Amino acid sequence: MALKIRVDEGRAQAKTLVLDGRLDQESVDALDAQLDAVLASAVKVLVFDLAQLEYIASAGLRSIFRAHKALSARGGKSALLNAQPQVRKVFEIVKVADPSLFRSIEELDAYLDAMQKKVTAGD
Repeated sequence: MALKIRVDEGRAQAKTLVLDGRLDQESVDALDAQLDAVLASAVKVLVFDLAQLEYIASAGLRSIFRAHKALSARGGKSALLNAQPQVRKVFEIVKVADPSLFRSIEELDAYLDAMQKKVTAGD
């Protein structure tokens, strides 16, 4: 199965990339092209929704980490959401601390809410 990518415009300066299929050597160029367009915008939060991602190879990891590094350099954040068990295992194997890995949109929203409160409180 090929990789399908959908960009959801969420909140201001936030986007979600919904990945469906297999992220491997054959499909990574499509993701990289989409990431280049997203990173060229003023996005500060980039969420990768992995609910429909069946497989991820090292090429996909490199692309996700590249996006995370680019966002971090400008004070942004990236997050992984809804990873299926086999995809979650890949991120656990590489011991990913960032981007953050969330089990649900509610967990992600709670985290983002806490981070915003922390900033507005001056911490």
